[in-house]
Amino acid sequence: EYELLPLDTTNIKIVICDTMKRRGLVDSEYNTRRAQCEEAVRLISEWLPGIKALRDVSMEQFMRYADRLPEAVKKRARHVISENERVLASREALKNGRVEELAKYMNEGHDSARDDYEVSCFELEAMVEVTRGAPGSLCGRLCGAGFGGATVSLVRADKVEDFMQTASEGYEKKTGIKPNLYICTAEDGAGVVA
Repeated sequence: EYELLPLDTTNIKIVICDTMKRRGLVDSEYNTRRAQCEEAVRLISEWLPGIKALRDVSMEQFMRYADRLPEAVKKRARHVISENERVLASREALKNGRVEELAKYMNEGHDSARDDYEVSCFELEAMVEVTRGAPGSLCGRLCGAGFGGATVSLVRADKVEDFMQTASEGYEKKTGIKPNLYICTAEDGAGVVA
C-alpha cells in the first residue's frame, strides 16, 4: 500500500550525497538485525497477544515491556517502532506543507538508525555532520540499509549551490574521499504517451 504525497520543490531541493563508501558484506549484519526484530515480536507477543510485527506495537505499548527485552533486541525494536511513528508523522507534515517538521523527523530517524539500529559508519557520520551544518540545510540522514552508501538532505533552493560546495569540501577534508552529490527531483513515473 502506498500514497503519493506532495513535496513542493520550488523552495526545497533534495540532495543525495554519495559517501563513496561501498556497503560491502553487510548481509550478515542485516540478517542479525532482522532476527533481533523477530525476537522482539516473539517476546512482546507473549505480553500483547495478536502482535504479528513491530508495526503492530505503539511506542506506549513498547515502553511498558522494553525493560524485559535483551538490550540489543530492545534497541532494534525501539528504532523500528519509533521510525514507524516518524513515517506516519512525516506523512502528515508533507500533507500540510510543513517541511521543517519533516526535516526534524528525518534527523531523528538518522539518529535512531545510528544509535539504536547501529547501521551507520564513519563515512556516513562524517557526511551527516557536514550536511547538517552546510548552508541552507534542513536535515541530513542516511538512506538505504546503512553501513555506507548515501545520505539525503533537504536544502533551501536558494542555498543549494553553497550547500553542495560546503558539503563536498567538508566531507573530503574529514575523510580524504571525494563524494558525489546530486540534486534530485521527484517526477511522474512511467506512463503511456498519448
